[in-house]
Amino acid sequence: MESIRIRTDQAEAGMTVAADIYTANNQLIIPKGTVLDDWMITRLRFYNIYGLVIAKQTTEASVVEEVSYIEMLRNTPEFKKFNRTYVGSVQNVENNFKEVLENSTPFNIDALLSETNQILSEGRNGAHILEMLHGIRNYDDMTYVHSLNVSLICNVFAGWLKLSEEDTRVLTLCGLLHDIGKLLIPKEIISKAGKLTPAEFEIIKTHSTRGYEALKAHKLDSRILNAAWMHHERCDGSGYPQGLKGDQIADFAKIVAIADVYDAMTSDRNYRNRICPFRVVEEFEKDGFLKFDPGYLLIFLEHVVESYLHNIVRLNDGREGEVIMINKLSLSRPVIKLSATEYVDLSKNRKLFITEII
Repeated sequence: MESIRIRTDQAEAGMTVAADIYTANNQLIIPKGTVLDDWMITRLRFYNIYGLVIAKQTTEASVVEEVSYIEMLRNTPEFKKFNRTYVGSVQNVENNFKEVLENSTPFNIDALLSETNQILSEGRNGAHILEMLHGIRNYDDMTYVHSLNVSLICNVFAGWLKLSEEDTRVLTLCGLLHDIGKLLIPKEIISKAGKLTPAEFEIIKTHSTRGYEALKAHKLDSRILNAAWMHHERCDGSGYPQGLKGDQIADFAKIVAIADVYDAMTSDRNYRNRICPFRVVEEFEKDGFLKFDPGYLLIFLEHVVESYLHNIVRLNDGREGEVIMINKLSLSRPVIKLSATEYVDLSKNRKLFITEII
């Protein structure tokens, strides 16, 4: 029986499900062969299922073409609402930062937190927020956008770490303000499309110290100042501006460092396209446990990978399949279901890897 993958908003009563549908928690909610009704379609939306596979002969004129995971996501009413809130928040954060840096007014902390809280209220849980951010990646990657993204990721990360409400609040602000020093770097360097010269890169590297000095003038939690100053430090001493190691780096700065790198690698930049989250996880696995705090990094990577369980992915040989099992010892290499009878364990087949989520 031929099948086709459609968006959930294209689903109609009477269509036949051609593959089992699971939630992110591996709960079977609609088995293969089920004929959809209105209640089941509502259930798909409730469980944040953006796409499904249906028997092709039941689609006729109702399905126009197969679409990607990102297209499915961006066409949901949920994402469209999230995007509107997100874009408005970026503008408000930009206005707040400019007021502080250009007019020396105090930070409106409550207003800044209200922006992140408004966006967070649009998500069901941490995994959902990351999924929404994945869909918004074609947005211009300005410092304000990156700062807001890192703030949201830090808030989600705080939940995974089971931090207190107050610590979560502070960590969220750490993420939002960590890169404020970049706004004090000449614009022609920050927005340069080509490769930076060694001299320009040295100027870029001063943003952490500039941000720390700018924030020092305000009555802020010391953890926020340290996150701005130390988020480019690395546990093996290879970071900047001071070349600190291990316990010399503040805990919240270590957490922000992970969120900062993850967002930078999974975002579009003017010099490269975004990198698939599984490839980013693989990069972290290579030498990340030397550069980043292993305790924080492992928790982060495990939750990121689990958030993509049951998504459809494309391998480097062109084949497509569903992520059905996570390998705890090789998080970037899950087990993929290619068909009803064919599976591949990427931890055992090192020639194959995931190139994109589709």
